[in-house]
Amino acid sequence: MGGKKKLGIKQMEKQQVTQDEAKAADKKKEKAGPPKERKALGILPPDSKDAKILAEVKKLGVLTPYIIATRYGVRMSAAKDFLEELEANGTIQLVSGSHNLKIYKPKAA
Repeated sequence: MGGKKKLGIKQMEKQQVTQDEAKAADKKKEKAGPPKERKALGILPPDSKDAKILAEVKKLGVLTPYIIATRYGVRMSAAKDFLEELEANGTIQLVSGSHNLKIYKPKAA
């Protein structure tokens, strides 16, 4: 006996709103297009003796591990190692730094 209970006005309104939101989300996904492909980041830092890379680094005003990591597609740890190697070579100098972030600038030639 019995059957499905009729929904109240508030319940019908709430159900309609959730259906409209779901349709809007589906349309948004269709417009977004295919998902972006993620490429794997390199583990090895760029060659610190390469003249082309050194010229590029000298053109930059400020050097941080994030800038190097995004520009050359390497991990942050590899970028930090690369900057420390350039500092040891005398190509760049440390401007400011803490244990979290170090900021470098190219040495004036």
